[in-house]
Amino acid sequence: MKLIFFDIDGTLIGEHREMPGSAAQAIKRARENGNLCLVNTGRTASIVLDWLPKLAPFDGYLCGCGTQILFQGKELLHKTFTMEECLDIMKGLEENRIDAILEGAGNDYHNDLDKMFTVTFRNYILEHYADRNWESYREAPGNFDKFYCFADDSAGVYRFMENRGYLDLIDREKGFFEIVPKGYSKATCMDRLLEYLRETGQYGSELSLADTVAIGDSPNDIPMLEHAGIAIAMGNSAQSVLEMANFVTAGVFEDGIEKALDWLGVLNFSGK
Repeated sequence: MKLIFFDIDGTLIGEHREMPGSAAQAIKRARENGNLCLVNTGRTASIVLDWLPKLAPFDGYLCGCGTQILFQGKELLHKTFTMEECLDIMKGLEENRIDAILEGAGNDYHNDLDKMFTVTFRNYILEHYADRNWESYREAPGNFDKFYCFADDSAGVYRFMENRGYLDLIDREKGFFEIVPKGYSKATCMDRLLEYLRETGQYGSELSLADTVAIGDSPNDIPMLEHAGIAIAMGNSAQSVLEMANFVTAGVFEDGIEKALDWLGVLNFSGK
């Protein structure tokens, strides 16, 4: 049995939440052959669970760069920032002129359009997000799990990180960054899920990282790709991902997932 961890954007889907039928069928067959298929994404549950389960069947969702684990309908982990940390983060982002989306399991919030510092991020928000802004968050504050940010001057992001030892930074390149609670990543949630599976014994007690496979395309996938027993890069991957993969499959719309799972040997009905 393999535990197969899939990134979403650039791996399972293209720009407009489109998943090739070959990918959905391959995932279905891999599960029928006794393997576990799991999403491992930087997206939080608020922008995953309302649409992705309709495209393909998965056994679980590891969301927010390792801050939440949902497995077969049960929440195994959910790490959020404390309210004090949330307020400190918002203050620091504004002081350093950083545009950001505060990402939580229930909702995401972005800077008000008229208070954004960059044209790039304003255009991104208009294309991808609705009207959930920081002011609506301040009216009904809650804990968020991570955040995604952009700055024309990346030095401002590194200034923001100074003296905030409770944060870890992921450089997505070209001025984009993901920032998560310290010690959480797409790799750490794999370990936590393995621990749970070994403890319950549902799939045996000998499961290890050697039984894991990670499939991704971007720099924030590198922790899980490095951690997994087998690392598969999509054909459309960043160069840093291509260089460290055990196997490079085709692109999203070139049946990349089907070809990856076929190479892995999990699509034959004998289960070998």
